[in-house]
Amino acid sequence: MNRLLYESSVSYKGYLIIPFVFGKVDDYEIYSYKLLAEVGHKSRFHASENPATMYDNSIISILDIAKEHIDVNIDFVSQGDFFKSRYIYRHNLIIVYQKNARCYYDHYAPESLTNIAAPKLFSSPYECLNWVQKGLDGRNKS
Repeated sequence: MNRLLYESSVSYKGYLIIPFVFGKVDDYEIYSYKLLAEVGHKSRFHASENPATMYDNSIISILDIAKEHIDVNIDFVSQGDFFKSRYIYRHNLIIVYQKNARCYYDHYAPESLTNIAAPKLFSSPYECLNWVQKGLDGRNKS
């Protein structure tokens, strides 16, 4: 699989829709998508790949396909925009969230929706992002 296009991701009704290039046909890229759910594994679509089983040759169209699928099959009610504080660094997705005056984060590599975040608490979003960036920078120097 090609890398996940986190920079083109869209937050929608408690899901993060993440497009990626599924393949090529006659020099045209064919897009698919994966989903993250703010409620994690409580949603049957968390970390799923293209539950609508439809593909398209534009990112905008694949995002629309995903939104329509979510509208028809939504399995929870969102409590806000969990994915609003998301950052892309070196093609990695970092989602920062606060709870009870503490910061937490989820970290996803460019090729996988497996959370690789370390179990660490932070006092601010800045401290969290700085720590993750230093870790990624250090890993890339090796």
